[in-house]
Amino acid sequence: MRNNRRPAAVVLKSTPSASPRKRSGNSPRVIVPQKTPRRFYGHGIPGVDPEKLAGRLIVVEGADGSGRSTQIRLLVEWLEGNGHSTVQVGLKRSSLVSEELDRAQEGNILSHTTLSLFYATDFADQLENIILPALRAGQMVLADRYIYTLMARDIVRGMDEEWVKNVYGIALIPDAVFYVHVSPEELVQRNLAKSAALDYWESGMDLGLARDIFDSFLKYQALMAQQFKRLQRIYRFHIIDGYRAVDEINAELRKKIGAVLTGDQLD
Repeated sequence: MRNNRRPAAVVLKSTPSASPRKRSGNSPRVIVPQKTPRRFYGHGIPGVDPEKLAGRLIVVEGADGSGRSTQIRLLVEWLEGNGHSTVQVGLKRSSLVSEELDRAQEGNILSHTTLSLFYATDFADQLENIILPALRAGQMVLADRYIYTLMARDIVRGMDEEWVKNVYGIALIPDAVFYVHVSPEELVQRNLAKSAALDYWESGMDLGLARDIFDSFLKYQALMAQQFKRLQRIYRFHIIDGYRAVDEINAELRKKIGAVLTGDQLD
């Protein structure tokens, strides 16, 4: 992994101090994050002491159309309103390979292994150059999807699960993972309403599940939901009902993240 190059593109909104500030009057109450033990899923990154990562890593997972990105945006507003400096990361946001990955996907001819390694490289670059530095600085990192989407995609595409787990052994275990669940039938309606089209890769067209992209989308998202359900039992996600109003979902996420910051157990 390389360090001598420009930082990867991030959405960064800084407050005057990365440390929470006390406020007066009717200003929002600042929650001071409590220190909790940190570790990697596997071998981690050489030379990185996870105990020195003072910030918090919060992950919001979910398919396109689940409302995941909207919730991330609202959480950033809430956290920064409470004095926390935040950094956002997500899939295909690495300055190292994101443009190349976009171009490679345009041809719809990537092999499953190549696709997997592209995304793994994208994740590793963001981990080393964005996530870890931000956590060292005591910032809040919000991930708009993390390794779980990548693992589910790889497994659905027939990749060996132990190989996939080893690839993502570099990943830091988040402080909390929330999976916004919406059925494939609802997802297809939301995606069509938003863009009047379905994405080739998010529909699993490379798997030959169906000739029609609509049918393929439903089958692929059903397979993804099955994998997330299985991974949830392993990695202990918190399942969020994505059928509710945006504000209601966000209120639940705020409550749970508040518990993470104070060191309380989540429900």
